[in-house]
Order: sequence, then structure tokens, then C-alpha cells
Amino acid sequence: MDGIHPELKNRKIIHVDMDAFYASIEMREDPSLVSKPLGIGGDPNGRGVLCTANYVARGFGVKSAMPSRAAMKLCPDLVIRPPRFDLYKSVSRDIKAILGEFTDKIETIGLDEAYLDVTTKPETATSIAQQIRSKIKDRTQLTASAGVAPNKMLAKIASDLQKPDGITILKPHQIAEFIKNLPVTKIPGVGPVSAQRLKQLNILICSDIYKHRKLALYEAFGSRFSDWIWDRGMGIDKSEVSSNRIRKSISVEKTFAENMSDIQSIKNASSQLAKELSERLKLNNVSTSSISIKLKFIDFSQNTRAFSPPFPIHSRLEIEKYTNHLLEKNGLKKPIRLLGIKASYLNDRSLTEDLVQPSLFEQKI
Repeated sequence: MDGIHPELKNRKIIHVDMDAFYASIEMREDPSLVSKPLGIGGDPNGRGVLCTANYVARGFGVKSAMPSRAAMKLCPDLVIRPPRFDLYKSVSRDIKAILGEFTDKIETIGLDEAYLDVTTKPETATSIAQQIRSKIKDRTQLTASAGVAPNKMLAKIASDLQKPDGITILKPHQIAEFIKNLPVTKIPGVGPVSAQRLKQLNILICSDIYKHRKLALYEAFGSRFSDWIWDRGMGIDKSEVSSNRIRKSISVEKTFAENMSDIQSIKNASSQLAKELSERLKLNNVSTSSISIKLKFIDFSQNTRAFSPPFPIHSRLEIEKYTNHLLEKNGLKKPIRLLGIKASYLNDRSLTEDLVQPSLFEQKI
């Protein structure tokens, strides 16, 4: 007996993660930015938010999703550039073409990361990961970090350990020692709420999980999460690299330059967001079975409402109709500073286009 769990012996998985992707592209396009702290996002004089920041800026504590104004307080010399998503998508396609030279078992996550299953390849996963990183650098002048491990969870954790421009290999015999002192917050899928609840049980690192009986975890979290965290605590992740992976949701949102309370103005803004969301659904070849809105008010409180259409939808008119219904139903008791629309329960459009759908204007909601 070698003591290695059977689930850690049979697969070779690589996680490729581009380093500060948007910011790195901007530095490539304008080399004068290379040594400067750089953020990609909205106007700091308004209500802009950062999408990402380069590593120089991160040294000052600047992070993604941080208000641009707050980032400027941390780093007064921060240069903020607006995002150019068309450019980023073009570069992302080039990178995915490189990945496709090594395997067709690729699961892309957003524009800047992907999993590859190279189990059946004669070369070692380490060699393939090094070749991928080299080709990306040669062809795009950008760097990527990579993690190599027997499953997706461990590969993703590994890719973050030597950023930027690094590679980490976790071999089966190393995992038991590696995982026991790993903070549970490093497990992909453990968010702030789950982490706080685990902390209440004094579960801070993976080895703490096994100080509890499974029944105690069931009582605290229910069977589904308990089984999931129990496996993750041993480094086990049975999920496959899925080339046909459909996203769980797609969302768009807008922070207004001034607080808005006029319903017609808000509907006009929602119309533009509906157009953007429709385009993203079409780009991903999916339709949605649930539309929800998010309203963030002047006092930063939030309100969400959702509606499930009687059939999958993807057009701007359909999204706008249901969004307006939710806005009217919700009511505006105070001015809003942000409006968001989210499409959930996504379906492959090719499987739903032939469904008999009633006329949009005949539906009652």
C-alpha cells in the first residue's frame, strides 16, 4: 500500500491562468506603463470600479472590484485605463488556439484561464505546461502561470502559488502533506459565508475537517456541502474537464454617475443592459430560463428580484420586457446607484430554439 488515494493516481490536469490579463495586455500595447502601478476600470472621479490591476499596483493593496477612488487613495500614482474588451477577447482567442494544439479536452473559464486534461498524452503534464507557457509568451508577449496536478481543484490552487510567470507541480505522493495545512479559504468554491461558518467550528485548515465526525458536519451544513468539503479536505475532486461546459449565469451591470430615481430613465438604462446581455448570451450560444435584477440604493443597501419566463429566452426584447416587469413590481422607494441584470439557468440555444414559443406580446406576466 502506498497510501495514495486512488482518485489521485490516474489523471493529469493542467490549469493555465494568465497573469493580470487585462493589465498585461495594456502594458504590452504601451510599454511606458510597465513599471507603473496600473489599474483597469472606471473613472475615479465618478463611481468607477477596477476590473483588475497589475502587480505593481497590487503591492499597494489595490485589488479587483475595488472602487477606483479607493484605489487612488491607496496608490496616488495609480494609472487607470478604461477596459478594451474587444482587444482582450481577441487575445484570449489566440491563447485558446495555442491550448488547442495540445489537447481537445479544454474547459475555458472566462477570458483568462482554462483547464486541460492531458491524461492520455504520452508527454508529461509538466512538459506540456512548459510548452504552453513558452508558446503563449512567444506569440503574445504575455506570461501565464500554470498548475499541474491530478485534478482540477489542486491544479487551480497550484497555478496561484508562484504567480506571476510560474509553474507548480503537485505529484500524487506530495498531496497528503500539501493539503493538510492548506487554509480552507484556498479551496475553490469556499466563499466568505462558508469560510465564516467553518471558522465557527474551528475549521481553518483542511486537516481540521477530520477532527469532526461527519454527522456533526451534516448537522451544521447539510449532507451535500459536508460530502463536498470532506472530499476537498483530502484533495479529492472528481469533476471532469468539460469542453462543453455551459456557464451557470451571465450578468451585466451599470453604476450610474448620479443617483437615479426616475423610472423611465432607469428603464432606458435597463434597455442598454438588456442589449449587452443579449449579445453575451448569443456569443455563448445560450438562452436563459431566469432573469433577475439587482438594485443598489443610495445607502448601499441592495434588492434583488427574479422571474422565470415560460420558455428559454435570449433576445433583447424578451430580456427588456421581463426586466421592466421586475422594475415595476419592485418599486423604487429610494434612488438607486447601480442596476444589474443577470441571466441564470442557462441552456444550449441549439437545444431550445425549436421550442414553440408564444408571441412575446401575448404573454401575461
